[in-house]
Amino acid sequence: MIETISPKSKAVCVFCGASNNVPRKFLDIGAEFGRVLARRDITLVYGGGDCGVMGAVANAVMGDGGHVTGVFPVNLRNIENEHKSLSEIIIVDTMHERKMNMFERSDAFVIFPGGFGTMDEMFEILTWKQLALHDKPVVIFNYQGYWDPLIVLMKNIIEIGFAKPVTSTYYHVVTELDQIMDTLAF
Repeated sequence: MIETISPKSKAVCVFCGASNNVPRKFLDIGAEFGRVLARRDITLVYGGGDCGVMGAVANAVMGDGGHVTGVFPVNLRNIENEHKSLSEIIIVDTMHERKMNMFERSDAFVIFPGGFGTMDEMFEILTWKQLALHDKPVVIFNYQGYWDPLIVLMKNIIEIGFAKPVTSTYYHVVTELDQIMDTLAF
């Protein structure tokens, strides 16, 4: 049984990968989630890129008539491109501004498979929760076991004593797409 952790929210921030050089299944599941958000009239807030899982989620939301807010730092332009067809694009100077802007615009956070940037975003939002700077839901989508090694590490951090046991209540791990929305009660 999935625990409901928040009332219906209006905006969900998705942290996810920006690489197209991943198995197609990751792009497809991102697009499927984008369609879910659009059908439920939930705004997507994300990093503003046009590639990888990020682009797949955003394109699916837009394709189904939903609203997408992208937050893109100028210094990423030499690595990737901001999405040119979003409902709203906010250009910021730094990655720190990006994360703060996404945080302020979101009612919940969902972590999809991604790389170091995704982990950076996830750990910052969890650290802010640990410091009682917010009480917004955080859901880790462990699609096909992608995050298994990280989840083991997080449990080890708690078991060894580098984090308090209560830390494990700051996030929920789900393995199926429909569990995300069930957990958020959207």
